[in-house]
Amino acid sequence: MSSESLIEQSQNIDLLRFATAGSVDDGKSTLIGRLLYDSKSIFEDQLNTIKTFSRTHRNQEIDYSLVTDGLKSEREQGITIDVAYRFFSTPKRRFIIADTPGHEQYTRNMATGASNASLALILIDARNGVVTQTKRHSFISSLLGIRNFVIAVNKMDLVDYSQEVFENIVNEFNAFADKLADESVYYIPISALEGDNVIERSENMPWYKGSTLLDYLENVNVSGGRNMNDLRFPVQYVNWGGGDDFRGYCGTIASGVVHKGDKIRVLPSGKTSKVSRIVTYDGDLDYAFAPMAVTLCLEDDIDISRGDMIAKADDIPAIAGSFEANIVWMDNTPMEIGKDYLIKHTTSVVKGNFEEVIHEFDPDDISMKSSQSLGLNSIGKAKVELKSPVFADLYSENRATGSFIVIDPHTNQTAAAGMVTKYKQVSPDKGCKSVKVRVISYPADKKEEAMAKYDRLSMHGTHCIYVDDDLLKETLRKGKSVDSDEYSEMIENLCKIVTRSGVSVVVCSDNFKS
Repeated sequence: MSSESLIEQSQNIDLLRFATAGSVDDGKSTLIGRLLYDSKSIFEDQLNTIKTFSRTHRNQEIDYSLVTDGLKSEREQGITIDVAYRFFSTPKRRFIIADTPGHEQYTRNMATGASNASLALILIDARNGVVTQTKRHSFISSLLGIRNFVIAVNKMDLVDYSQEVFENIVNEFNAFADKLADESVYYIPISALEGDNVIERSENMPWYKGSTLLDYLENVNVSGGRNMNDLRFPVQYVNWGGGDDFRGYCGTIASGVVHKGDKIRVLPSGKTSKVSRIVTYDGDLDYAFAPMAVTLCLEDDIDISRGDMIAKADDIPAIAGSFEANIVWMDNTPMEIGKDYLIKHTTSVVKGNFEEVIHEFDPDDISMKSSQSLGLNSIGKAKVELKSPVFADLYSENRATGSFIVIDPHTNQTAAAGMVTKYKQVSPDKGCKSVKVRVISYPADKKEEAMAKYDRLSMHGTHCIYVDDDLLKETLRKGKSVDSDEYSEMIENLCKIVTRSGVSVVVCSDNFKS
């Protein structure tokens, strides 16, 4: 199978994971129940139980929300509390739905449900329009890397299927969506209760010419998703079974593709080897890809333990000693600056603390405000200092190794979820020896490209400096005229001094010949 076919298969183009979101009572559970009911994806015994409960307690033939509201407390209160996962399929596609709660106090559950989704289905009550919780859930979905949004304007039957109401909500949400990342947004007017534009096109809204909800979900080309380029294999368990000479490293491939014979590097030791076997319950494989659970065997005996990371030899994550991250706070107890928390990153758990809150986001308009701490359901950006390094990527480049959770060690409660936006690598002598210190040169007329390269390296946590002829004239030459050979030697000596200190250099000059 070609690499292209591998990647296409690994992205599961026939499987769509999506999460519902929005404010309380916008009809998320009713919509999912309608989808499952109309697509005949409910077991007969479950359907009979739901109908009996509906007639006894709701005075109606069937309450579609009961399909996903499975907890007793949810049925008694008529709300969603926990995340309900449901599966259904059509001839075109398979679906996994995360029906998430709308109440503000359960925002943490919503974030959990959306964390593995590729699409967010945001419901809006046509009577209420865009409210704060709509914006908060949309913003969290955007932070989590979701780039495909379906805005289902629900309960259109309660506003006489008004085109004007629908268009006003579209304009209102568009104004908010402009402040998010580069999302694809599709709007559908529906009535989950009556079934308008859910599976069948509504005769009550002839003015709407777009797709029905199911038709859109079946055909949408989901962008983003799992990183299939960078191999990241966090070791979960070392297996000595399977024979006297057997030694394998078990775990789930977080991202990328691994082939038998690939040259790999183990972090934090930096030692290299080759993959000799890819072992699964069903037998050995020639290749494997995320998110498969496999056991990797190597040609060489290397001291590897839980929490270590296996990557391609020439493509390793950063050895991050600290980072800046977007934080969704989930604990009733507010964040404490300087307090030791447990940072769970892939299979590694290290101690760390929050140095400061850089800013807090206002979910109403995504504006940033100063804050000393984050409380329950707050969203902000903070600096995290680690007691031991982790092997991280930016969340925008790799969800699996760019995310982490924060655990309060005293209560063992999950306090927050984080997405890495910037990291600082530890010095090469404190981490993996393969972290490269280098000199990158550009001609003088490529100043913009040189500065862009410097910015990228800095954002990825690389210790580096930028120099060009103007800066060198003020420092090395101090305004004096020197010949080109002498000037080139001065630059070369500067680069040697800087790189010996573990710092890379971006040089923009026609006189650098090294």
